[in-house]
Amino acid sequence: MTDIVTYKQFGAVGDGKTDDMQAICDAHAYANEHNLPVASDPDATYYIGGKDLTAIIKTSTNWSTSRFIIDDSDVENRNSPIFRVPALYEAEPVAIESLVRSQKHIDLAVSHLSMVSVKDETRRNYIRMGVNKGDGVFVSDTFLITPEGHVLNDIMWDFPIITKATIRRIEETPLTIKGGHFTTLVNQMPSFYTYYDRNIVINRSHVTVEGVTHRVEGEGEHGAPYAGFLSVSGCAYVTLLNCNLTGHKIFYTQGNGGMSPMGSYDIGLGSSAFVSLIGITQVPEIMDSTRWGLMGSNFCKDILLQNCEMSRFDAHMGVTNAKVISCKLGWQCVHAIGEGNFLVEDCEIFGGAMVSLRYDYGGHWDGTMTIRNSKWYPKGEHPSVLAGANPGTHDFGYDCKMPHTVIIDGLHIVDTREGIKDIALLNNYSETPHKNVPYPYQPPKKLQYGRIVCDSGREVAPYRDEAYYEGMELIKIEE
Repeated sequence: MTDIVTYKQFGAVGDGKTDDMQAICDAHAYANEHNLPVASDPDATYYIGGKDLTAIIKTSTNWSTSRFIIDDSDVENRNSPIFRVPALYEAEPVAIESLVRSQKHIDLAVSHLSMVSVKDETRRNYIRMGVNKGDGVFVSDTFLITPEGHVLNDIMWDFPIITKATIRRIEETPLTIKGGHFTTLVNQMPSFYTYYDRNIVINRSHVTVEGVTHRVEGEGEHGAPYAGFLSVSGCAYVTLLNCNLTGHKIFYTQGNGGMSPMGSYDIGLGSSAFVSLIGITQVPEIMDSTRWGLMGSNFCKDILLQNCEMSRFDAHMGVTNAKVISCKLGWQCVHAIGEGNFLVEDCEIFGGAMVSLRYDYGGHWDGTMTIRNSKWYPKGEHPSVLAGANPGTHDFGYDCKMPHTVIIDGLHIVDTREGIKDIALLNNYSETPHKNVPYPYQPPKKLQYGRIVCDSGREVAPYRDEAYYEGMELIKIEE
């Protein structure tokens, strides 16, 4: 063997017809054992069939211009990833009796930077409303802690009781995966929520995935959804860099409350911190409304999108602190709930609202929302820059509120589309009366705005619902 392990050394043919998955697995196993990098044949096309095999990556890997065909027409295990980058250290139980929201220090004996996960199995939140209504999840949180006991990410919830807590040392040595042109021959299963995970899964911290291309072929009238071709879960400091991915066709399925569009993703983020998406682009183009949003996330902290061109940013079950900088976002715009600081800066965004606080999770943002020096192409009769809605009749497991501070400083509105009657910075928060409801939706405390210009020359109102926003402080930013 040489200082670089190749798939060919372990029997891979690379003709696009012979199933090379076992050889790929064997090559990585050898490289892991001997701490050697892996490189594919730049001219090869590796066919990956439906066998229940996963290649474990523990060393840097260069796929260069190699092609990979992932055939999902007949798979043994839809939950088996093609490649997985595992954590090098195991999570261990730890004794933490309680925590309070935004706590900055914990007395733990920690030798290295570590990830802590806590759970209260006596309570539930994210109790979803609508066609995909559900019972929610146990109240949980994940954050990083230093050897000195400093908490690096904001703790989202009060935890008077913690029924389960674990700690895991995060990896310090960087690992890089580069290149590769992947094509998934998609499954032809019924359109139910039976997600396929035939993907690249990253569970290790300090990983960079650069220059991966992914395409899908064979989408018809139905198919099971995909959870994310690039999937990041339970780790920190991961960068997805200059990858070109595919928005999947939208299928419809029966949800708990009716027929629902069903999301397939090419990027999935879960329970991770300090994840950066830089230079991510997609096909088809970002205004193709037959295609689902490129990415979705749950329980993440400190996400960065920068120099991306994609259909949307989406945070389902909460994000703590996020930045969307110098991005172009298409027909699905920005969808999020969560807390902390959310920044949209130097962006170009299309759609009925620049930022929508997800209605199915209560339209909740506990913190500051800032939109700065950006351009917006609105649609609809009564579009709003920030849209948050909540009927006040559903228990989501948390008190729902709009951002306590909204800052809109420098906004160019391209409002030349026909049918626009008026534009407001903040929307009408609900069609139901906002008084005397069991779960009232809290309005912002402060709106700071200025340097807003419409191509039509129209004036933009701060809001439409005088009664709901009564008492909110208005601060006009001078030119």
